[in-house]
Amino acid sequence: MKTDRKLWIILAVVVAGAFLILGFFGREVYRQAPPIPKRVVTESGLEVTSAEQILNGQQVWQSIGGQQVGSIWGHGAYQAPDWSADWLHREALALLEVWSRAESGSAYEALSAEDRDRLEGRLLRELRTNRYDPQSGTLVISDERFAATREVADHYRGLFGGDPELAGLREDYAIHDRAIEDPERLDRLTDFFFWTSWACVTERPGERFSYTNNWPHDPLVGNQPTAANVFWSVISIVLLLAAVGAFVWWYSARGKEDEAVAAPQRDPLDGFKLTPSMRAVAKYAGVVIALFVVQVLLGAVTAHYTIEGDAFFGLPIAQVLPYSLTRTWHIQTAVFWIATAFLAAGLFLAPLIGGREPRFQRLGVNVLFGALILVVAGSMTGEWLSIHQRLGLDAGFWFGHQGYEYVDLGRTWQIALYVGLILWLTLMLRALWPALRRPAESRGIVSLFTVSVVAIGLLYGAGMMYGARTHLSVAEYWRWWVVHLWVEGFFEVFATGVLAFLFSHLGLVKTASARRAFIASTAIFLVGGIPGTFHHIYFSGTPVSVTAIGAVFSALEVVPLVLIGKEALETLRLERRASWMGRYRWPIRFFVGVAFWNLVGAGLFGFLINPPIALYYMQGLNTTPVHGHTALFGVYGLLSLGLVLLLLRRLSAPRPWREGALRYSFWALNVGLGLMVVLSLLPVGLAQTWASVEEGLWFARSSEFLQQPFIENLRWLRIVGDTVFLSGVAALAWFVLGLKTGWSYRPQESAVETQTIPAVSRPIQT
Repeated sequence: MKTDRKLWIILAVVVAGAFLILGFFGREVYRQAPPIPKRVVTESGLEVTSAEQILNGQQVWQSIGGQQVGSIWGHGAYQAPDWSADWLHREALALLEVWSRAESGSAYEALSAEDRDRLEGRLLRELRTNRYDPQSGTLVISDERFAATREVADHYRGLFGGDPELAGLREDYAIHDRAIEDPERLDRLTDFFFWTSWACVTERPGERFSYTNNWPHDPLVGNQPTAANVFWSVISIVLLLAAVGAFVWWYSARGKEDEAVAAPQRDPLDGFKLTPSMRAVAKYAGVVIALFVVQVLLGAVTAHYTIEGDAFFGLPIAQVLPYSLTRTWHIQTAVFWIATAFLAAGLFLAPLIGGREPRFQRLGVNVLFGALILVVAGSMTGEWLSIHQRLGLDAGFWFGHQGYEYVDLGRTWQIALYVGLILWLTLMLRALWPALRRPAESRGIVSLFTVSVVAIGLLYGAGMMYGARTHLSVAEYWRWWVVHLWVEGFFEVFATGVLAFLFSHLGLVKTASARRAFIASTAIFLVGGIPGTFHHIYFSGTPVSVTAIGAVFSALEVVPLVLIGKEALETLRLERRASWMGRYRWPIRFFVGVAFWNLVGAGLFGFLINPPIALYYMQGLNTTPVHGHTALFGVYGLLSLGLVLLLLRRLSAPRPWREGALRYSFWALNVGLGLMVVLSLLPVGLAQTWASVEEGLWFARSSEFLQQPFIENLRWLRIVGDTVFLSGVAALAWFVLGLKTGWSYRPQESAVETQTIPAVSRPIQT
């Protein structure tokens, strides 16, 4: 117990220190965010825009899908341009053209090399000089620059407003016709785009780099990697190597700890009678699979839009289901079904861990189920109305589309979901309470598992720390609390607790060993995972200190993955400990798949884009969805499916399964995901990276680059992996439906199977 006490102290210090770092440097995000000018005026005194109009433009951007229509500062969808990078480059070219025609009457391209060099030098001084006055809140721009911005604004008004001459470009960008019909909204959108690009090139007071740390790469405007960008990248790589070496040395120095135990002759879980609330969780599993099917079908449509931006194999569906909507629903339903799987696993296991069924637990489970259905249906309806411009700007934020990736649902539905999570937390705590009252030596796993339950219930509230008109840098800070800490952080701790509890109570590992491993692995994961949140916002208008912290700590997230192969092998060996473990063959295989993709998706592809110098060139390119698909589905998706299969196995015990469909589904999902990445996403992302390094991010995201024949061929190749993956989804859905209809069961071959089910039911002691 002394060892456990030390581990608890280390864990407490790690979590407290990590959140202290996250909070302290979060204060710097607020303090050093790019200013939003109260007034933007020309040198001749003409008022261009204001803070009010810029923030109105931010709401217009949110209403059409926000980060699901192109991206801002690298965050969002990958089909249309990054608007901040695109505006910046277009404005630079337009300004050079204005000067050239004013001075010589000739086009800029017709000038001599010497004259072009002279104008480009003038361009750097014009764009990079900070002419914002913090005392008055006024930004002054030259009359020539104003003329250039009007030309760019006209282009965007035509693009989003339905100009027939830009129909081909809209198809390339997968933007539906007349995405915005209100002229006032079009004007405000261009004001917002102007401000985001201004922050990308204007140097911070007293510094030689912009508010976004010189992102995006664009040599024409002087945006090159900063010294800090290179320095902290080197430090993060060196630290990673040192930490990996230290971790392996520590692991080896512990000596071999024999965690194997003599497996019981019967399945210990058979000794616990299913309670009414546990049976009520069955419908959650059905919703998980249904949402999974919907999500992958939406993903197929969204992927096809990258080739045929206004139709699906010739069917003109884009005016009803545009790219921005299908991508919103694709990502949101993924979050919904993965979260629902975790909530279901918790509700199913809580009475098992606590040893009894609290009063009205079944009622609470059913009420929560109804609330989840309401949130899913209401939020998806609101997003359709918002993207089709059927809601006002304020109503759109509250009932339609927030505009931020992964937290797209309107604020009303977000609040409803949070209330549901609080209800789930209440149901969990009241069921776990008997286990928490037991002696300290027997509740180690339960205690940390309960902490993760509380974190899941409460941390989602971070997504409500910003509003519709909150500064974009601040909104990004809090958004990643939800995406990184809530989804990637404490859901992983929760899952680790579930597996530790199950494997120890199945008699496959020693309880003390499982408890110590749970506490130690949580500490190792969170020491890098909590401050590592900052690696998502290197270039979101944040100070250099955020880059330093994000680079250093996100490198540590990779450290525990070095032994992931051993973890997978040990998990696989558990299957052979006893004959009755054959029941859990496929849940365990899914957990092994999680270990593989943890190494490849979260580790390899994650670190590919984590160092600041790598992300400087890669942010907003298809290298990001490589990591996103392999980590979100490969890790959390497979983990969720494994948990669902585990609870379905218990709900259908002792009837033996026909496992052919499950076997096919497992391999098709994993092989299909691999083909999707290797044949399409990764090659496109690496080609874009080359273009970003050579020309600039604006070019890597442009229609000129993405519509090249070889890029389109790579995108068509994705259909191979998608087809294999979809067949795996269909097989899984067929199998789960067969558990209801009966075709997924084998006939009882003998009485041997049923003899493992005791006649009496008793709680399993924790």
